[in-house]
Amino acid sequence: MPPMRPMQPMNPNEKADFGAIKKILAYCKQYLPAVIVAIVFAVGGSLTTIIGPEKISDLMNEITKGVFTEIDIKAFEKICFTLVAIYATGAVLNYAQQFITATITQKTSKRLRTDIDAKINRLPLSYFDTTTKGDILSRVTNDVDTISQTLSQSSANLISSLALFIGVIYKMFCTNWILALVTIGTSLFGFVMMGVITKNSQKFFNRKQADLGAMNGQIEEIYTNHNIVHAFGAKAQEKKKFDEINERLYDSNWKSQWLSGMMHPIMQLVGNLSYALNFIVGVIFIINNNDAVTLGTIMAFVIYARLFSQPLATFAQSLTSIQQASAASKRVFEMLEADEQEDESAKTAILGNIKGDVEFKNVKFGYSKEKTIIHDFSAKLKAGQKVAIVGPTGAGKTTMVNLLMRFYEIDEGDILIDGISTKSVKRENVHDMFDMILQDTWLFDGTIRENLIYNKKGVTDSELDRACEAVGLKHFIATLPHGYDTPINEALNLSDGQKQQLTIARAMIKDAPMLILDEATSSIDTRTELVIQNAMDKLTTGRTSFVIAHRLSTIKNADVILVMKDGDIIEQGSHEELIADGNFYAELYNSQFVVA
Repeated sequence: MPPMRPMQPMNPNEKADFGAIKKILAYCKQYLPAVIVAIVFAVGGSLTTIIGPEKISDLMNEITKGVFTEIDIKAFEKICFTLVAIYATGAVLNYAQQFITATITQKTSKRLRTDIDAKINRLPLSYFDTTTKGDILSRVTNDVDTISQTLSQSSANLISSLALFIGVIYKMFCTNWILALVTIGTSLFGFVMMGVITKNSQKFFNRKQADLGAMNGQIEEIYTNHNIVHAFGAKAQEKKKFDEINERLYDSNWKSQWLSGMMHPIMQLVGNLSYALNFIVGVIFIINNNDAVTLGTIMAFVIYARLFSQPLATFAQSLTSIQQASAASKRVFEMLEADEQEDESAKTAILGNIKGDVEFKNVKFGYSKEKTIIHDFSAKLKAGQKVAIVGPTGAGKTTMVNLLMRFYEIDEGDILIDGISTKSVKRENVHDMFDMILQDTWLFDGTIRENLIYNKKGVTDSELDRACEAVGLKHFIATLPHGYDTPINEALNLSDGQKQQLTIARAMIKDAPMLILDEATSSIDTRTELVIQNAMDKLTTGRTSFVIAHRLSTIKNADVILVMKDGDIIEQGSHEELIADGNFYAELYNSQFVVA
C-alpha cells in the first residue's frame, strides 16, 4: 500500500479563505425565506434599540425643564410607557430572530454532516490510503463542530449588529452631525487595528486546525496499536512525536488566540474614548450656548456611542470565530471536493446468477502514476476453481484481489466475470458477488448476531448454528449468557482467533458465488485451523475462490496456483506441476521446510 502523505507545511502568508465561508453560506440558500424573516426581525429589533436613546433624551429634557419649572407628569409617564413598549417589542423581535437563526444554522450543520457522511462513501480507497484516519475524523468532528459553533453564535449577532450599526450611524447624523463625526472618527482606529490583527492571525488559525488534525491522527494511531508500542519499547519515541505535535498546536493556538484576543480590549478602548470625546465636545457646545446640543442630546450620544461600539466589539469577536470557521471550512471542503469514484448511475449491465469464470486481460495498475505495481497481468480461470495466489511480500497478491473487487480502478487492461467486464457494472454489484475474509478482523459494536448477519436480511438461528458449527464456534456461543444476542465488547474478551472465526462465519452466511481468502487462518491455532479448513473446503466447493497464503502447505489442493513476482505472473499450474518444474515456486515451497 502507498505510504501516508505527510502533513503539508503551512504557508506563512496564507490569508482567510473567504471562498470557503461563501460555500458554507451557500448551504443556507434553501432557507432564504427564513433568513429574510430573521433579517427583518433583526432590523426591527435594532430600530427599537436605536429609538430608545431618542426617548431617553426627551425624558432627560423633561427632567431638565422641571428643574426650573414643574415636571410634566403626564408627558413623563407617556415617555416612560413608550420606552417600556419599545424595549419589550425589541426583546420579542430579537428572541424571534435568534430562534430562527439558531434553527437555520443547526439544520445547515446537520446537512453538512450528512453530506460528509455521503461523501465518505463516494471517495475512492486511494483517498484513505493517503490520509490518516485521525485527520479524517478531525475534519468530520472538530472542523464541523467549529463551523457549527460559528454559524450558531456569530451569524445571529452579525445580522443584528450590522442592522444596529447602520441604524445608529443614521440616527446620530439626524441628531447632530458633529457629534456623529466625533463618534465615528474615534472608531476608525478600531477598524484599522481589526484589519491588521485579522491579516496576521489567520495563518495561525489555519495552522491550528492542521495541527489538531495531525494530533488526532497521532493519537488514533498510537492508541489503536498501544500494545505494539509497549512491546517494542517505543513509548519514549512516540511521546517525543506527540510532544512535538502538541508543542506546534500550543504555539499556533496561543498565537491565534493572543492576536484575536486583542480585538475586544481595543474596541473597549475605542468605546471609552468615544464616551469621553462626546462629553467634552457636547459640554463645549453647551458652554457656547449652542441650542443644537442639550443635556439630553449629550446623554443620547453617550448611549449612541455605546450602541455604536457594541456592534464593533461584536464584529471583533465574530472575526475570531469566522477565522476559525474559515480554516475549518477549508479543510472540510477539501474533503467534500476531493475526486470521487466514477458515477455509475448510467451503467445497466448486471452480474446475476453467475457461474464464476474470471479472466484478467493485460491488467496494468499502480497506486500512483509514477510507480506501476502490476505490469501485465493475464490469467483465465474457470468457474468453481480454487485459485491460490502466492509470491513474496510486495509481489502484488493483495493488489490483484483489490482490483478484482474493484476497490481500485485498473490503469489498463480489463477484468471479466462470465465474459462481462467489471467496468461495465456497478461496484456494488461486483462486491455482492464475493465473500471476503481478510487477515485483519473487523467487528463492530453490537451483538454477535448483528455481526454475523451483517447487512443480510432474514437469517434464521438454524443458519447461524450451521455457520458457527462449521467454524468451531457453536459450543462457545452456547456458553454465553445471551447466546447470539451477547454484545461484543471488552467484557467478552474475544481472542484474535475467535474474532477471525466470527468473520469467517459471517462470510459463510452471506454465501456469495465467489470467495476471497486473504491469509484468513493466520490468527488461528493449528487444531482450529483444521476445523476451519474442512469448512473452507465445503465452502469453496462449486464456487470460484481466490486464496492468498504465505503458508504454501495450506493451498496444495488448489486447482490453479498463480505465482507472482514484481507484479507479474511468472508461473501457473497445480502444486504437483509447479514442484515438478523445480523453478521459483518449488524454491519458495521448499524454503519453508528448511531447518537452519
